[in-house]
Amino acid sequence: MKTVQVIIDRFEAEYAVVELPDRTTALLAKVLVPEAREGDLVEIVVNKKATIKRKQAMAKLAGKLWTD
Repeated sequence: MKTVQVIIDRFEAEYAVVELPDRTTALLAKVLVPEAREGDLVEIVVNKKATIKRKQAMAKLAGKLWTD
């Protein structure tokens, strides 16, 4: 799994301003865990196995829409 670490700099309205190694950007604060606070290091993980499983399930559901 690929992991990216960001540090929460501050919150502005519904956004969390986060520091990446090479830049600063904003994320919707609601995608963070509720206990995340300014100064916290947060890890964002891409789970390829779960992604593949989800895509297969969505394809199965979509197939049912067109065959029923």
